[in-house]
Amino acid sequence: MCVSDLVRSLEWYGVFFGREADEIIGEEHLWQVGENAYIVLDARDVRSSRVGGSMVTFGVALSEFEGALERLAAHGVRHEPVETYSNGVRHVEVLDPDGNSLSLAALPQAGADAARSS
Repeated sequence: MCVSDLVRSLEWYGVFFGREADEIIGEEHLWQVGENAYIVLDARDVRSSRVGGSMVTFGVALSEFEGALERLAAHGVRHEPVETYSNGVRHVEVLDPDGNSLSLAALPQAGADAARSS
């Protein structure tokens, strides 16, 4: 994620993920979001033309979806309206301070159980 203000973004992403960065490598701050997947914050000038242009969707357990929204709200982080698609997926878009899009998507419980068993 290319950001314009590292200090502001570190605070915001700490709230979004519910923890500080898992690693710092040079000037990059990394949150591990999967076994081999990371979100990396980068505020270096070489990335300035990309600020605000990222879009990521995170699959979350339905049981964690509302808790995540409550945590964000408790810290003043706003989000778009929650949508429920015809297949039961709940989806919400959250914009970071630079306009990068981080969405949460939760499968309905029956779909989540089926996905785990396949």
